[in-house]
Amino acid sequence: MESHNVEYDSASEIVEVRRSPLRKISTFNGSRHVISSNTAVHELLECPICMNVMYPPIQQCPNGHTLCAKCQSKVRCCPICRHELGNIRCLALERVAESLELPCKYQILGCQDIFQYHNRLRHEQNCAFRPYNCPYAGAECPITGDIPSLVEHLKSDHKVDMHDGCTFNHRYVKSNPQDVENATWMLTVFNCYGYQFCLHFEAFHLGMAPVYMAFIRFMGDDHDARKFCYSLEVGTNGRKLTWQGIPRSIRDSHTKIRDAMDGLIIQRSMALFFSGGNRQELKLKVAGRIWKEQA
Repeated sequence: MESHNVEYDSASEIVEVRRSPLRKISTFNGSRHVISSNTAVHELLECPICMNVMYPPIQQCPNGHTLCAKCQSKVRCCPICRHELGNIRCLALERVAESLELPCKYQILGCQDIFQYHNRLRHEQNCAFRPYNCPYAGAECPITGDIPSLVEHLKSDHKVDMHDGCTFNHRYVKSNPQDVENATWMLTVFNCYGYQFCLHFEAFHLGMAPVYMAFIRFMGDDHDARKFCYSLEVGTNGRKLTWQGIPRSIRDSHTKIRDAMDGLIIQRSMALFFSGGNRQELKLKVAGRIWKEQA
């Protein structure tokens, strides 16, 4: 990997970042700067460790090599020259960056918008093209991607059950329902109206009370999720509990939905009553359907 030095006069600082031999060189000269291309300046803003665009405070080592504040907090030495890092800001590069327009980092996924330097980060946090997190709730899965790739990932890696149709009737069985330690039990995916919906069934403590909760998440963005409704029902012997709601997008984590209690919540004593028998084993049937709201 080749490095290029960017020098200032005595009133300025030295900035250097990693770049490939194919990248153009940008030089700054005192109070004025000569830039060979917009791309070259964009490359100057790439952190040499994480390769993300740097935002103030942009840090530098005593030799002028820059890196982002997040990476600077994790390392003791400069990744370029191995000099011990201090707490030096590269104010000159920060000033230059303020005048830039940058493409969204999800450009490769389809976003074609261009933003002012300080507005780019705000956009990327809500960009419609940003990848989705894996909706599997049984573990903190690090996989991200678009919906088709996540569906395949759920099927092949998490062995999630896939069903076609907009109505369902599932039975959840647990031989020892007294053992509830924030357990996530089940995720089932339904193909319905050309979209995918995730049915979650979880066990956890609400305060001191053990409860079960069922809810549905939509594999897509919130504006599409709001086109649908769903209902859930549990019951037996003429008694039943029902819930009707709007599926939440998988942009919202399952813990966020659970903490908001946005679903069918069943106390353990009631769940065991619905299970029948000696009430020592959970055999809970959850029925439901998904439908599309009329425009």
